[in-house]
Amino acid sequence: MSDKITCIITDDEPYARKGLQGYIEKISFLDLKGSCEDALQLNSLLERQPVDLLFLDIQMPLITGIEFLKTVRNPPKVIFTTAYEQYAIQGFELEVMDYLLKPISYERFLKAATKAKDYFEMSTVSEQGQTYLFLKVNGKFEKIVFADILFIEGMENYVAIHLKDKKIVTHTTIKSLLEKLPARQFIQTHKSYIAGIQKIDTIDGNILHIQKHQVPVSKYLRKVVMETILNHR
Repeated sequence: MSDKITCIITDDEPYARKGLQGYIEKISFLDLKGSCEDALQLNSLLERQPVDLLFLDIQMPLITGIEFLKTVRNPPKVIFTTAYEQYAIQGFELEVMDYLLKPISYERFLKAATKAKDYFEMSTVSEQGQTYLFLKVNGKFEKIVFADILFIEGMENYVAIHLKDKKIVTHTTIKSLLEKLPARQFIQTHKSYIAGIQKIDTIDGNILHIQKHQVPVSKYLRKVVMETILNHR
């Protein structure tokens, strides 16, 4: 990540765009690159001006924010801004970073922007080929060595990382963290669990034993998990 997170606002309501622009101008690490009335304008702007983050309304004319995300290739990270709470589940299924309900307070907006900042900072220090990554824990970034990880347990928007000598909890998701781990060393065994392949001691049915811990294997992932573990080199 550069010094600032580049972003675009997309909302068909002029008042909403103006309000978000005012919030962005108050946050030093955000850099507004454009403001659009609908998804068609946004798509055109992204072709000329790639950015890190979108503040995207859902209910817009022609194409909704959700439809846009489903069709565009490699979209930026997204924070939904909407007056409709019923779309929250679809938003999280699309792995959006946050879901802001209108009217949006500055405090709530700042919280979402800070979450994005933490994500991009973590992505920057977690480059390919490294043997570790940095995660924000209790307000500071802590170095996590891949070889020390036994398994990872998801808890809604937090994960607990079980290390050989301690457990740490950080604000992220299983999916986001899995993208940053080396695929040859870790495998997702369940929607809420990632296991260190070399740390598995025994396999008993749908349970992996890692030291004193038990890690479940879902029936949907069992075949690929077993093949990966038993054929691991």
